[in-house]
Amino acid sequence: MPLTHFDEQGQAHMVDVSGKAVTDRVATAEGCVVMAPETLALVMAGSAKKGDVLGIARVAGIMGAKRAADLIPLCHPLPITKVTLDLTPDTALPGVRISATVKTAGQTGVEMEALTAVSIAALTVYDMLKAAEKSMRIEGIRVTLKDGGKSGRYEAKL
Repeated sequence: MPLTHFDEQGQAHMVDVSGKAVTDRVATAEGCVVMAPETLALVMAGSAKKGDVLGIARVAGIMGAKRAADLIPLCHPLPITKVTLDLTPDTALPGVRISATVKTAGQTGVEMEALTAVSIAALTVYDMLKAAEKSMRIEGIRVTLKDGGKSGRYEAKL
């Protein structure tokens, strides 16, 4: 399958979606921030120096989804109709699991917006906790669901 962001001469361009039908589209992405149990305890107790880690990261992720086209050069600006972020402390990881779902009615999908939401939320978790632990790792960011449009539905395998 040819890469859609390159023309016949190999030059990067924004894909022309003007001929595509407007359809309901949704994408979900996930990722996690792995940290020491002691750092996760700060999150769960709400005692991190910078405040409510999960609440602020949730808002940051929503803002990130809305700004995906400003950050990714060939990403179309889209009228996002819904963004949800779930940030779940997980002692088995240990760390925070992040999931974002983005919806729109448009001519192209919202995978980049969901991935950006997870990425920005994870970076915010890191920023808010870096005074306690610099060795945290952001891992596993991927699309887990994409639905709508000509290519149909995609669900990641576990």
